[in-house]
Amino acid sequence: MNEREYIALIDPFKNKLFRFAKRFLVSVEEAEDATQDVLLKLWNLREKLGSYNNPEAFAMTITRNHCLDKLKSKHSQNLKIAHNNYEDHNQKLQKKIETRDSISLVEKFIKTLPVQQQLIIQLRDIEQYEFKEIAEVLEMKETAIRVALSRARKTLKEKLIKAHNYGVTAN
Repeated sequence: MNEREYIALIDPFKNKLFRFAKRFLVSVEEAEDATQDVLLKLWNLREKLGSYNNPEAFAMTITRNHCLDKLKSKHSQNLKIAHNNYEDHNQKLQKKIETRDSISLVEKFIKTLPVQQQLIIQLRDIEQYEFKEIAEVLEMKETAIRVALSRARKTLKEKLIKAHNYGVTAN
């Protein structure tokens, strides 16, 4: 596989790799470093990438394992799970503020979930992965993923209802 073929294969999902790494690692810099490390590993495996049924799922698995290794290392003991969502710059200022507050509140509540549920929410609801792909990446059964996702969504819903009833803000 030459450089163009590699880029054509990796380019459609490299941003997903970064966002997934960011779900594990707190800082943008750590996530960028992890993503670069994974892309280098994939480059070194480029001749074998074509033999995988789903190179994207393979790359996500490498990303997950790499991030877990970083979290286990002494240098990363203080890392936490984090996620930044995007902003739509075409909204009016008030709508932007409301949207940012809502996103911050949801992020705050996602951070209170167990790590496994956080990852499943990230992959399913944010990255739009299929259950089969999530099962491959997280090495879990699809039924367990569905149960964890249902519990996570229920918990988030309850927290959002409670927050709106009591006027809780994201700050």
